[in-house]
Amino acid sequence: MPRPDRRTATNASPHRPALEALGLREPGLGRLERYLDTLAAWGSRTNLTAARSPHERVRLLVAEVLPAIALPAPGRLIDIGSGNGSPGLVMALLREDLEVTLLEPRLRRWAFLREAVRDAVPARAVTVVRARHDGYEGPLARTLSLRALRLPLGELDRLLAPGGQVLVLGKAPPAEPPFEAVVLAEERRDVHLFRRQATVPRGT
Repeated sequence: MPRPDRRTATNASPHRPALEALGLREPGLGRLERYLDTLAAWGSRTNLTAARSPHERVRLLVAEVLPAIALPAPGRLIDIGSGNGSPGLVMALLREDLEVTLLEPRLRRWAFLREAVRDAVPARAVTVVRARHDGYEGPLARTLSLRALRLPLGELDRLLAPGGQVLVLGKAPPAEPPFEAVVLAEERRDVHLFRRQATVPRGT
């Protein structure tokens, strides 16, 4: 069962006002609060983000993901180099139609993600795997997501189910076969989507 929220008016999350300003509502609002509160608590132990205030954490880790929130196909999403949980965990907390796997090879960040998932995720599967993208051997994804990682699209092909897609936040990698870039609306200028052409066999 989902964990009860024991917050009161005197110990409400400092992240709530900035999350509410984005128009977020329950249940996603409460889930994001718990994730960001956990991240803030870990700030003294490991460097997870350059954001130091609640407002900055909401802006960098949540607000910048919202333009991409509708793009992943329902089903399995693999987030590569999940680190501080954005975008993969943020999407898991807002999209209940996603089965999310968070890949993170670094020990402290992997440990943070495991705790954040325990604190914030509803009663459904979000898997945290300590692995690089090239060492992952689990189920294939309909969508891959990554942020602040410069990986050639060709290295990601082996993780995708037929007809899958790659969602990139930040600087876009060059499009290369068998991937083709999808034209998105102007307000998504920092979001890039690449679809794998289903007619192109793997290894070509």
